[in-house]
Amino acid sequence: MTHWPLPVPMQRALDAARVAATAGEVPIGAVIVKDGVVIAEAHNAPRDLHDPTAHAEILAIRAAAKALGDERLTGCELWVTLEPCAMCAGAIAHARIARLYYAASDPKGGAVEHGARVFEQEQCLHRPEVYSGIGEAEAAEMLKAFFRERR
Repeated sequence: MTHWPLPVPMQRALDAARVAATAGEVPIGAVIVKDGVVIAEAHNAPRDLHDPTAHAEILAIRAAAKALGDERLTGCELWVTLEPCAMCAGAIAHARIARLYYAASDPKGGAVEHGARVFEQEQCLHRPEVYSGIGEAEAAEMLKAFFRERR
């Protein structure tokens, strides 16, 4: 466990991930912050919404864009409990999110430091600043426990 207080946005992302787990969804939560204020938060919901694109990051991006009345989330930060997949990394680039903070790495499905490494591609339209490992132990344990219960 972390020995210092986590930043509030990551605490809220972890709380959202717990809600997802309770609903039977993979426990991933995301929060978007603009100018120090949380403007959107979401958790994974592909099963509930019958939508394979209903990842926490996508739902949070949609909510933030609606809240701001703009498809560009310039100056926003995205806090998420797991390294984004290729779909979510692409959406982050298209939304022009300034900073990405994620807790746990995802060697199997991640596309930031693993796999496709979307932000490193020449064709990537926008590259956010990326910070990883914040809340990693909590997020990783939540994911391990979720999948352990389903085996």
